[in-house]
Amino acid sequence: MTSWIKRLTFIALILPMAMCQAQTEKYQQGVHYEVLPQAIRTANPDKIEVNEVFSYTCGHCFNFEAVLHPWSEQLADDVDFQQTPAVWQPALEPHARAYYSAAMLKVLDKVHMPIFEAIHVKREAVRTEADFAAIFAAQGIDSDKFSKAYNSFGMSSMVNQAKARVRGYRVQGTPEIIVNGKYRVSTRQTGGFDGMLSVADFLIEKERSAAAK
Repeated sequence: MTSWIKRLTFIALILPMAMCQAQTEKYQQGVHYEVLPQAIRTANPDKIEVNEVFSYTCGHCFNFEAVLHPWSEQLADDVDFQQTPAVWQPALEPHARAYYSAAMLKVLDKVHMPIFEAIHVKREAVRTEADFAAIFAAQGIDSDKFSKAYNSFGMSSMVNQAKARVRGYRVQGTPEIIVNGKYRVSTRQTGGFDGMLSVADFLIEKERSAAAK
C-alpha cells in the first residue's frame, strides 16, 4: 500500500513538470520564433504588446487580415494589439502617413480594409496623398480633416518611429508579428498564418507567466 502511495505521490509531482516542459517545448527559439538581441520599448509597459508589421502593398498582409482581425478581437484585456507600417523605401511613406492619419482620426475600422482592397482587389494605383484622400472621402471622412492629419506636425515623427521600430525588430518581410518587443514571428518559421498566430499565443502566455512570477 505504501508503495502505491509513493508512486502516486511521484506521479503527482512529476506530471505538472512534464506538462510544463511539453508546453515550453511546443515551440522552440530559433526554430519557430526569434528572440531579438535587444528588447524594443512597447507602447504600454503594463500590457503584453502584439505588434503586426505590415504593408498595404503586401498581398500576404491583405490575405492575413482575414485571420488576424478576428484573432486580435479575441485577445485578453492584458494584451495590447498594435500595427506598424513598414517603410522599406520612400515610395511607401504615403502609405504609412495614411495609416497614422486613420489612427489619429480614429477611423482605422473604416478605411484600413478599403485601402487594402483598392490596391489588391480593384488594382488601383494608390501612391499619393490625393489617392488616399479619395479612399477616406469614400468612407465619409472629411477631406480637410484627412489633409490636416496627413500633413500634421507630428506625422514625420510617427513615420520615423515606425522605421526605427522595424529596424529594431529586424523584420525580414511582411507580415511579421513582434510579441512584447522581444520575439519575432514569421510565416517562414511557422508555416503559415495560423501557425504565426499559434506561436504568438504561445509567446503571449510565456510573457504572462513570466510577469506572474
